[in-house]
Amino acid sequence: MEESYSAKDIQVLKDLIAVRKRPSMYIGDTDTRGLHHLVSEATDNSVDEALIGFCTSIEVILHPDNSVTINDNGRGIPVDLHEQYNLSAVEVVMTKLHAGGKFDNKVYKVAGGLHGVGISVVNALSEWLEVEVRKNGRGYFQRYERGKPVCELKDLGYLAENDECGTKVTFKPDSKIFAIREFDFNVLATRLRELAFLNRGLLLSLNDERNVKEKIFKYEGGIASFLEYINRDKRVLHRPIIFEDEKEDVKVEIGVQYNASYAENIFSFVNNVKTIEGGKHLSGFKAALTRAFNEYGRANNLLKKVSLDGEDVHEGLTAVISIKLRDPQFEGQTKTKLGNSEVKGIVESIVREHLWEFLDENPSDANEIIRKALEASRAREAARHAREIVRKKDSFADSLPGKLADCSEKDPAKKEIYIVEGDSAGGSAKQARDKNFQAILPIRGKILNVEKARLDKILKSNEIRALVTALGAGIGEDFGLQKVRYNKIIIMSDADVDGAHIRTLLLTFFFRYMPELVSTNHVYIALPPLYMVKKGKEARYAFSDDEYTKILAELNVKEGDAGVKIQRYKGLGEMNPEQLWNTTMNPVTRGVKRVALEDAAEADWLFTVLMGEEVEPRRKFIQEHAKDVLNLDV
Repeated sequence: MEESYSAKDIQVLKDLIAVRKRPSMYIGDTDTRGLHHLVSEATDNSVDEALIGFCTSIEVILHPDNSVTINDNGRGIPVDLHEQYNLSAVEVVMTKLHAGGKFDNKVYKVAGGLHGVGISVVNALSEWLEVEVRKNGRGYFQRYERGKPVCELKDLGYLAENDECGTKVTFKPDSKIFAIREFDFNVLATRLRELAFLNRGLLLSLNDERNVKEKIFKYEGGIASFLEYINRDKRVLHRPIIFEDEKEDVKVEIGVQYNASYAENIFSFVNNVKTIEGGKHLSGFKAALTRAFNEYGRANNLLKKVSLDGEDVHEGLTAVISIKLRDPQFEGQTKTKLGNSEVKGIVESIVREHLWEFLDENPSDANEIIRKALEASRAREAARHAREIVRKKDSFADSLPGKLADCSEKDPAKKEIYIVEGDSAGGSAKQARDKNFQAILPIRGKILNVEKARLDKILKSNEIRALVTALGAGIGEDFGLQKVRYNKIIIMSDADVDGAHIRTLLLTFFFRYMPELVSTNHVYIALPPLYMVKKGKEARYAFSDDEYTKILAELNVKEGDAGVKIQRYKGLGEMNPEQLWNTTMNPVTRGVKRVALEDAAEADWLFTVLMGEEVEPRRKFIQEHAKDVLNLDV
């Protein structure tokens, strides 16, 4: 029997109802990323005021009830009556999608907020939101609950303390939308730090009332300070290359510096918004970089018959690209990629011109950079041959490593692979697993430290080759996320110092050569138990020393009591398959930690310190964080 389908079945969602119905369309997701995006939307409005010279200070406050305040000293949202809606301009901005002052470029020549949906989306997805406006020496206030005003805009009268203008927004994320509503101090600090680097002299503060913690960011050096921050504890090859220029109303500010490492770090922004997926401005920068070094090298007889590849000139590169333009076309509301086609040529022209100027005026620095690129070129040729070994053959199944115990499931979205330390643990894991969807790849000993090696040497490692082949997505420039054979990649190692080292080595490898795996939440850490406490037929597992003490108290037993069996697991091989399945591999009962990448610059620095060539930064880090170590095996 056919179901009727007519005009009455067509719904039109008005005002903010659509946002609450499909929040992920506006903020990306309703997980931690979307939660923190709310703060970015509110903060970006304040930064837009700073871009045009009306704001010098922005304060973000995290309150104990997980509400957050963003307070600036900009001009303040207009409070007069909006004729079309017969409402105050504040209420229109807060409750109407596509309402704002950034469409005609008259008020804001450049802005990060463009679609007029940012602050209204924050309002829609908040349990409550309060806005206070300081304007013309008077104060104004309005409160909303789940996007709807609960009072009209109130005139609070003249402000006695000062006549400073500004806007203060306080909101609490809605529990009906967000399962996790606790803001991460470090995630917000990373964003505010970036904004301070990109806006010379702008003061941004983050105050956490939950833990009585505060950070203040203000950098007069701008992008030069950003480069210095990223490259701290690295051996740099030359002084920073910093230049600003403007063409066709596109303002370009770029910083470039090479270091002695093998990794690249490029951070791109458009109107202060971080474009994590890049876009036309990044394409223009990369094209100009490769072209300029090739042209300079040939003109000065440094390259002879060699031609540098983009991969060669990216080795050891740190770059910050910040452009500002009137009408950026972002792909999606969350603004992760720039689509303006004209920007590529503008950026390419500016970078080529200024880079040539620097190279010409600093021949010793130019020689050092090209020397490093030539070394990378030679290593790339060697790696090209090694790379063929781990690429897909005519029949991929024929090329899988022999040590891999694969699963029968064909859909990558339903599959997971455990990377297991040692043959003994690998044997237990193979017996414990569910063969339908769980694969096991044992690795022997500690893999090569990729922080200290180029790709050609890395691909000579049997363990790394087996890992790359098993995952099936390539490595480095050849990596393709769509080719990954497993949805979850779970590192399972012993709960001791060696196990921790193996985890760090694997994470370093993923971060340097398969970063998309980390940024898209494919990498996990297994959490095997540290103890088993058995009293009679009851067995309890503890995953920390505190939990172990709690279990002893709950069972009313002590170490050494008759009839009580206590086992301290130092290796996965000490558990029988049933125990390993119940505690560490059963999706229903196991605990795993997802490896997230919230701060790429900080992660890069940490891997450099822990796994790099320099000893002194590592010694200092260990001394500073020795007391933070949990479950130290000595």
